Amino acid sequence: MQIAVIQGQTRKPGGRHANTRLRKRGLVPAVVYGHEQPPEAVALSQHDLLLALEHARHVIKLVIDGQETQYLLRDVQYDHLQHLPIHADLMRVDPDERVEVRVAVELRGEPHGIHEGGELIQVLNELDVECPLLNIPEVLRCKIDHLGVGEALHVREVELPEGIITHHNPDDVVATVHAKRGVTLEEEEAVAAAEEAQAEPEVVGRTAREEGGEGED
Repeated sequence: MQIAVIQGQTRKPGGRHANTRLRKRGLVPAVVYGHEQPPEAVALSQHDLLLALEHARHVIKLVIDGQETQYLLRDVQYDHLQHLPIHADLMRVDPDERVEVRVAVELRGEPHGIHEGGELIQVLNELDVECPLLNIPEVLRCKIDHLGVGEALHVREVELPEGIITHHNPDDVVATVHAKRGVTLEEEEAVAAAEEAQAEPEVVGRTAREEGGEGED
């Protein structure tokens, strides 16, 4: 597991205007908490934080005045466009302790059910896992090329690295291949009725009404 290095500085807790001034300087206000110690107000380099987020880093090494401290990047809040981080929560941790984090799920391969008219649906994009702090996976890769129409990949089938567990229900579906919805039974009956009506002798004043159609999920 790689650890992101983020430059930072201490700050005085402030309100909205103080935080806005920090952001204009390219800094992101953050709070350090945990281990029954008082919370600390710090500011992080926005550039460094964006790089850490881009590479899905969970543990960061915060450098303030030459001092390096490792923290778990617990939560990040974004602006209204969901583009830029505007606040972060850092949790104090012991390198030997186990933590609970969310790890992205990456599907690998193309299900053969796609060629049978199926449609791949990813139900879980992340899994909640418990693992040693320094053994947090960046991503969980799952092979799905074996899935046919109507088949699914369940949590119990996800290969987790050694020492990592998940508290999800083993029967939870991670991804599945659904049959694309075609014409329903009601629509088929409506079409058959319309065809039967066309085959009958024309009756003055009678009009045929078409119902139904095809749709996709």
